[in-house]
Amino acid sequence: MSDPGAYRYSVAAIPAEHGGGYVVSFLDIPGCLGVGETPEEAVEDGQHALFACLDALKAVDREPPVPSAPPA
Repeated sequence: MSDPGAYRYSVAAIPAEHGGGYVVSFLDIPGCLGVGETPEEAVEDGQHALFACLDALKAVDREPPVPSAPPA
């Protein structure tokens, strides 16, 4: 399995009119998201989601995407 720590993510604020909080998304795994009231909670939830996504790929014998190289 790929190293989950190698996957880059971004944290974005959710506008108050849409409930507020934060969302984490992974560049290399579309649809893998985490949410939380704080950026830290969103990152933690995102890590749980990432593990679940990688496990699901493994369960159907699919290779996980190769993590993107960090920006130079």
